Amino acid sequence: MVSIVVRDASVDFPIFDAKTRSLKKAMLGVVGGRIGPNASKVVVIEALRGITLDLQHGARVGLIGHNGAGKSTLLRLLSGIYEPTGGTASVQGRVAPVFDLGVGMDPEISGYENILIRGLFLGMTRKQMDDRVDDIAEFTELGDYLSMPLRTYSTGMRVRLALGVVTSIDPEILLLDEGIGAVDAGFLRKARGRLTDLVDRAGLLVFASHSDELLRELCDTGIWLDHGQIRMQGPLDQVLAAYKNREPGPKRRPPPGGRR
Repeated sequence: MVSIVVRDASVDFPIFDAKTRSLKKAMLGVVGGRIGPNASKVVVIEALRGITLDLQHGARVGLIGHNGAGKSTLLRLLSGIYEPTGGTASVQGRVAPVFDLGVGMDPEISGYENILIRGLFLGMTRKQMDDRVDDIAEFTELGDYLSMPLRTYSTGMRVRLALGVVTSIDPEILLLDEGIGAVDAGFLRKARGRLTDLVDRAGLLVFASHSDELLRELCDTGIWLDHGQIRMQGPLDQVLAAYKNREPGPKRRPPPGGRR
């Protein structure tokens, strides 16, 4: 049975030789959280603090929060990319981390070859991807471009290819960070149907998104993250309402690269 159990977990990032206030502020913008108390010699970014979760098979959880709140860091903790610097994180089940649609794709090889590589990156076998390639090709509507190097693709075409692969996998635990804004509206409607089917196949979903509509479509539980801590957890609509009615905090500079 798949599960995610996290107990009082923290994730810290020590930044050496960060001796100026401007550099400290810049690092906060990148990873969120706050500067630890012993920052005179080494700046410690406390990206997550005191995270406790108990998610079982069938959970459909949406992560809510402003840019830099810790949503992407939490997904990386759950995937095993980050180890907790305090507390524990135990994940039972095969994880399919979908954080950046372009990760695992090579610009110098063809679309067809990238389908295979991206599928292997997400934990599928070669035979499984061979069986899915025709369906993925039909979904992407890329035609002859699939025989051309990925570097010849527009941003929207790359997203189509990546979405075709991602929505073809069979995950036990799906960790999804939204990143599908570069395609046209018609194709996005088509992709959302496949995305819903993907979530239905997953044993457990954790989904970080700024879209209330997508969250309501895919999730029933919400977790509101604020400066690396869980501020509220419960039924999705209640958490969304509380987040929308929050008191405005200090303005923060958007992090580079759209990291959340």
